[in-house]
Amino acid sequence: MAAAANTLLAFDYGRRRIGVAVGNTLTGRARALATVAATDAGPDWDRIAALLGEWKPGRLVVGVPYNGGGFGADDIATEAQRFARQLHGRFDLPVDTVDEQLSSAEAYAGLKAERRAGQRGRIAKQDIDSAAAAVILQHWLDHHS
Repeated sequence: MAAAANTLLAFDYGRRRIGVAVGNTLTGRARALATVAATDAGPDWDRIAALLGEWKPGRLVVGVPYNGGGFGADDIATEAQRFARQLHGRFDLPVDTVDEQLSSAEAYAGLKAERRAGQRGRIAKQDIDSAAAAVILQHWLDHHS
């Protein structure tokens, strides 16, 4: 089946977990989708392949902390860029990288607001990761749609 040019998947790269979000250029909206495990050996490529097979995106977006400045920030930025190149190489899809600075903080604030409003229960780390991917993708959609 062909890729849907208007469907996108975004990734919030992390060394232990990678948040994933799905979005659509027609609606201009992104939503949290899943969290993929990662280890020292790398991401769970089989799970990523399954998500790509299910959603058939036409483009991928990876958040990179370009303006980190903190301890190890350059290392994680380099790893996120490597992950973006690996996605492109493995799946032959266009991959955009965007500055994901503060996406986790923005995602956590949104999840806390939902909890205060009674719309959700406990907030797990996986929830923050996938919500951060949605923030990354929403920023991309806001600037490319």
